[in-house]
Amino acid sequence: MAGKGNWTKSLFTGIWTVLNFSRKLFFNLIFLVFFIGIIVAISSQDNEQLTVNNDSALMLTLKGNLVIQKVSVDPFEQFLQEALGSEPEDPEILVRDVVKVIENAKQDRRIKALVLDLHELNGGGLDKLRTVAKAIDDFKTSEKPVYAIGNYYTQNQYYLASHADHIYLNPMGSVLLDGYGRYGVYIKELLEKLKVTTHIFRVGTYKSAVEPVMRNDMSEASKEAEKKWLEAYWLQYKEDVANARGISMDNFDETLEALVAKFEQVDGDFAQYAVENKWVDALKTREDVRQELVELVGEDDNPMGVNITSFDTYLSVINAPVPSIPNDLNKIAVVVAKGSIIDGTQQAGTIGGDSTARLLRKARLNDDVKAVVFQIDSPGGSASASEVIRQEVLELQKAGKPVVVSMSTYAASGGYWIAAGADRIFASPSTITGSIGVFGMFMTYEKSLSHLGVHTDGVGTTEMAGFSALRPLPDQFGQIIQYSVENTYSKFLNIVSNGRDLNIDAVDEIAQGRVWIGTDALELGLVDELGSLDDAIASAAEIAELENYDTFYVTRDLSPQELFWKEFFGQAFAVVGKWQFAQSNSALIGEVKRVIKEFDSFAQLNDPMGTYVLCLPCNIN
Repeated sequence: MAGKGNWTKSLFTGIWTVLNFSRKLFFNLIFLVFFIGIIVAISSQDNEQLTVNNDSALMLTLKGNLVIQKVSVDPFEQFLQEALGSEPEDPEILVRDVVKVIENAKQDRRIKALVLDLHELNGGGLDKLRTVAKAIDDFKTSEKPVYAIGNYYTQNQYYLASHADHIYLNPMGSVLLDGYGRYGVYIKELLEKLKVTTHIFRVGTYKSAVEPVMRNDMSEASKEAEKKWLEAYWLQYKEDVANARGISMDNFDETLEALVAKFEQVDGDFAQYAVENKWVDALKTREDVRQELVELVGEDDNPMGVNITSFDTYLSVINAPVPSIPNDLNKIAVVVAKGSIIDGTQQAGTIGGDSTARLLRKARLNDDVKAVVFQIDSPGGSASASEVIRQEVLELQKAGKPVVVSMSTYAASGGYWIAAGADRIFASPSTITGSIGVFGMFMTYEKSLSHLGVHTDGVGTTEMAGFSALRPLPDQFGQIIQYSVENTYSKFLNIVSNGRDLNIDAVDEIAQGRVWIGTDALELGLVDELGSLDDAIASAAEIAELENYDTFYVTRDLSPQELFWKEFFGQAFAVVGKWQFAQSNSALIGEVKRVIKEFDSFAQLNDPMGTYVLCLPCNIN
C-alpha cells in the first residue's frame, strides 16, 4: 500500500510540475512577444513623428477635462490603452502642459499659426479655461493667426474658441450657449420604497450635500445660495466671451422666447443663427478650412493633408529629457491637492490625508525650499483627513516657511478647511469656495432585509457592541453622532476665525454650509486676493523675501521598480497611433453615468468618525 501511495503521489507531483512549467512557459512567451513588440515599435519609430515641422501650424487638440493634476494611471495600463487605440473614460489634460506648449510655440519660428481643435474638450472649470485663454491671447501678440475650427461648439469649447482670430463653423454645425445650472437627482422616495433607513446629521442651513437622500427636491435655502453663485459664474463667462469677441452682452439669449424669435428669422438654421449672433466669423466645410490652412502653411502627408505639428508631438519635443543642472537658488515648492479628500494614502488625482501631508512634509524638510504654494482644487471630503493636512500646513509655518494657497475651480468645505490657515489665499474670480459646514450620514438596511425575510439578532457585552448597517440605529447613538458633527462644525468655525482673523460670529454668519464664488469670498474676507497660480507664486516669493528663485512641483518619490516601468513604457507612448475617443452618444447612458458618478462620491468617503466637510453641489462642469 505504501508503494502504491508513493506512486500516486509521484504521479500527481509530476502532473503538477508539468502544468506549472507549462503555465510559466506560456506567460513568459506572452511577455517575451510583448517585450519584443515594444522594442520593435520603438526602433521603428519614424523620427519625423517627434519633429516640429517647419512653417507648420500647431494643432491644439484637447481631449477631456483640463486639470491641475492628472489621476494616477499605471504605466503598463496607460501603454495598453494607447497601443490598443482605446481611451480612458475621463481623459485629462494638464493645464500647465497646454500653457507651456502655447508659450513655446509663440517663440518658435517653425510655428506659423495655432489651430484650436476643441471638439473633444469637456471643460474643467472657468478658472482653467481662463488660464488657457490668457496663453492664447499672449500667443496672438506674436502676430501669428489663431484659428478655431469645428462642427459644433459646446459652451466650454466656445470659451476658448472665442479667443481665436478666426472662428469657423461647419454649415451643419451649431453653437448654443445655455448658461449654468444645478439640477440634481433626489432619491428620498426611492430609499423609502426600498425600506432603507437614512441617518443624517448636519450643521449648516445651506449644507445641501445630503439633500439628494433626504428630499425629493431642492430646498429653498439651497436654491437661494446656488442661484447667487451660478448667476455670478454665468456673468463672468458672458463678460469674458463678450470682451474676447468684441460683442455686446445682449448677444446672449437667456429666454426661450428670445431664442425662438431668432431661430424663426434664420429658418431654424443653427449655423446661420451662430453667424447672425456673431458667435462665429464664417461657415466653412472641412475642405474649405483645409484649403485655407494649406495656403498658409502648405500640405503634408497626413490624414488632414495640412502641414501641422500635433499638440502631443510638440509637448514631447519640448519635454525631451535633459540633464538636471543643480543650482544654489532658493526654491518655492508647489504642492497640488486635487480631488476629494479621503483618509489614508491615495494616488494622484485624489487627496489622501496621509499622502498629501507627506508632500507638504517633504517640502518642509527640504532646506532649499523657502516657501510653499498650496494649489487646491477640491470640494472637500473627510474632516479627519482635512485636519491631518492642515496640521502639516501649520508645521510648515512653524518652520519659517510661508504657505500661500492658490484656489483653482473649487476649494470648498474640506478644501477650505486645509486652506484657511495659510499666510495668504488667492482665488480665481470664479473659484467656488466656502461651504463651511459639516455632515454625517450612513444608511441601515434592517427594514429592507426584514421585508425579504432576513433578520439580525444576537448578544453583546455593551449596548454599543455589534452595531452594523444591518441593525437599527439606537437614538442615543444618533445623538452622539450629532454632538460630534456639531463639535466638528465648532472646530471649523474656530479654524476659519483664527486663520482669517475674523470674529467667530461673523464666520458663523457666512458659514452654515453656504457656497460663495471667488469675487464674493474676497468681499467677505475668506480670501485675500483674486489671482492666478503665478500671482500666488510671486506673493510667496515676496513674503519669503526672495528675488531669485526656482519653482518646482513636489511629487511622490517613485520606487526603483516604478521608475523603471514608467521610463520603459514612456518610450513607447510616442510611437503608438492616435487615440480614438470612445464614448456613447446616448443621452440616457450619459445621464446614468453622471448619476452613478455623483453617488459614487458618497461610497468613497472613509472618515473614521463618519464626519464630512464636503460640497457635492459645487460641480459646475
